[in-house]
Amino acid sequence: MRVIIFGGAGFMGSNFVRYLINSWDDVQVLVYDKLTYAGRVENLVDIMDRIKFIRGDISDHDLLKDTLRGFQPDLIVNFAAETHVDRSINDPAPFIKTNVLGVFTILETLRKFDVNSFIHISTDEVYGDLWGKGVYADELHILNPSSPYSASKAAGDMLIMAYGRTYGVRYKIVRPSNNYGPYQHPEKLIPRTIIRFIIGKKAVIYGDGLQVRDWLYVDDFSRALDLAIRRGVHGEIYNVCAHNFASVKDIVLKLAEIMGKDPYEDVVRVKGRPGEDRMYAMRCDKIKTLGWEPLIGLNEGLRKTVEWYIANEWWWKSLLVDTYVSGDEPW
Repeated sequence: MRVIIFGGAGFMGSNFVRYLINSWDDVQVLVYDKLTYAGRVENLVDIMDRIKFIRGDISDHDLLKDTLRGFQPDLIVNFAAETHVDRSINDPAPFIKTNVLGVFTILETLRKFDVNSFIHISTDEVYGDLWGKGVYADELHILNPSSPYSASKAAGDMLIMAYGRTYGVRYKIVRPSNNYGPYQHPEKLIPRTIIRFIIGKKAVIYGDGLQVRDWLYVDDFSRALDLAIRRGVHGEIYNVCAHNFASVKDIVLKLAEIMGKDPYEDVVRVKGRPGEDRMYAMRCDKIKTLGWEPLIGLNEGLRKTVEWYIANEWWWKSLLVDTYVSGDEPW
């Protein structure tokens, strides 16, 4: 099996690459990644001798074409995306370029090659804010994105479905809930909180902290994606969630407890982001019919994540200069 992973040097992509080469027999993996601030060679350093790597942008049609022609993949998995909501609020343009035009370029390239399967990683955020609505979004739920980020991801999903119907592109779309775990850039809540506690800074809660998310440990997602690839049906969408619901405030306080911090002295509150979604919630029955269940509970997953960041200062120390890590977001 010859597999190309677009965005394979990012958080979720690198975890899946590691899962793939350790779980699949007779697999050749090529990682294609632009190496932005969040896509880092450091995420793959321990397995670089077991994969091929090309530095490239998914919006580069000529390089995509040459890569597909040279590698002749059986499967393509697309993790490549701009993903941070705060950054999308401050500067939407990169999100449109990568998440919409980048997906379009991939699809245009796929029209010219016989690739057995294209798997696209989307997000639960395309369903929008479900706070107070009393429903969980299944795969047929209306798309109602709230931020430039989620709108760009919804647009990419719609393009893929249109290319499937119009041109016969063989696709599957996988929509995970909030992933966390090793190698996640510290712009995100969990690693940012852990690292700030490690270096003696206060954790930050934005707004009232009551925004609810469904937290999914990244290894559980990799197993679900594996099953979607092996057993899923082309032209279908698969939600992946754990129903580990917890608010931002809950997560910060859990991490404070794990790391022996004072929830009153070591946590501060600042203003919330514009247009904040209060709750994402999905139904994930379809992926479970393929034989998947999440194995890592929230408390266990948080402890494993804390242990990884404590043991891997070399990985995150250089990232501390990032505005979104320091907690001084320019809203």
